Amino acid sequence: MNSEIFPQTVTAARALRSHPAKLFVESTTRCNLSCAMCVKQRQGSRAPEGDLDPLLFARLESAIPQLDALILNGVGEPLLHPDLVQFVKVGKELLPSSSWVGFQSNGLLMTNQRGVALVAAGLDRICFSIDSVSPEKFREVRQGGELEGVERAFNALNYAKKSCHRPEVQVGVEFVAMRHNLHELPAALRWAARKGASFAIVTHLLPYDEGHAGEALFGDCTGEAIDLFLKWKRAGEGQGLDIGRYFQLRFLRYARTPEEQAIVDLVEGMKGEAERRGIILDVKKLLRLDYRRLERVEALFDHAREVAAESGLELRLPEVSLREERRCSFVEEGSAFVSWRGEVSPCYFLWREFDCYASGWSQQVQQKVFGTLAEKSLLEIWNSPEFGKFRNSVLEYDYPACSSCSLAPCDYVQSEEFEQDCHIRTVPCGACLWCMGVFQCLR
Repeated sequence: MNSEIFPQTVTAARALRSHPAKLFVESTTRCNLSCAMCVKQRQGSRAPEGDLDPLLFARLESAIPQLDALILNGVGEPLLHPDLVQFVKVGKELLPSSSWVGFQSNGLLMTNQRGVALVAAGLDRICFSIDSVSPEKFREVRQGGELEGVERAFNALNYAKKSCHRPEVQVGVEFVAMRHNLHELPAALRWAARKGASFAIVTHLLPYDEGHAGEALFGDCTGEAIDLFLKWKRAGEGQGLDIGRYFQLRFLRYARTPEEQAIVDLVEGMKGEAERRGIILDVKKLLRLDYRRLERVEALFDHAREVAAESGLELRLPEVSLREERRCSFVEEGSAFVSWRGEVSPCYFLWREFDCYASGWSQQVQQKVFGTLAEKSLLEIWNSPEFGKFRNSVLEYDYPACSSCSLAPCDYVQSEEFEQDCHIRTVPCGACLWCMGVFQCLR
């Protein structure tokens, strides 16, 4: 896989430098679509609309010469910002020659003229949203959009690359995998490759409420926990034991039949192995999982890999289920996130306030801000004791895995103002699923 498009796991050293290595800058929160999976469309969304002031962008310029990447998008459509070309131009002029500038877009506002302006200004990478190759389904998912608009965007970028003699510009797609569109993934990859895409990013849906959660496909237990559970479940079935009866039997201490005692012993043995291996088990959640759905997702991901290999696409797929070993690519890669108002945050998860339903329960996520560009420079904020301590604390990964906890949600993570978790840590990352491999973005 091309590591220049999809960075591999890096050491934590970038997080400890005196400057960020990647900068995500929200050029706007305005959008020309009303996509069903977007946080802006959810009830209770707290994403006020606005554009990044060029004066705030100018305050980033001292940090840009030390960046590996400058990514100019947030929850809005970057092509709506009137100064986007200038942001790209300034960024490219200040970036090291080996670094890149780019953004994600729905592509519907892309024209030949704008494509040429962006590529001539120095655009290196752009990623278009494509969640269906059925015109009808595309309209349903990307409300207000048309598949033809994305096709025009590809044509415009291909024209711009040729006109500006910049064949190295990377054009890719992002596909949000959901229950009702996953079957279209292989066809979407073929379509994108034919239009000129060189890479594809697939991410799971982040559900924002209980009704929305039905579209999510990832298993909300870790893959390691699932494998362990299935091993013991199969062992029980081989003895004629139904592991699903465990919760009916565990409190019947003095009236169990030999078969019932065997079921309890089986589950206790499973728990003992999990503890020895450092795997967190939520047996109730494991019993509820739709294993046929997970098998279907894995099969379609395998098919997607085959299509990508045949088409020459660099493909980045998410995990099918949560990853036991957490890796925060945002912090490890030295990232900083700037909202359109100039607020500096550490990651996608803590970039804004919102409600989500990713782990089977409603969660209120509070924005984590370490300073604003109106008051301090980015480097001052990055090197503040508070931000440095936060990054160090994240890298220790000594905070709870709330998604695997049978007691979640608890008052620690559900409080309006997060103070500490059950590990007595002040990092509000326990309920974050980004570091468990199921959500992805251009980075």
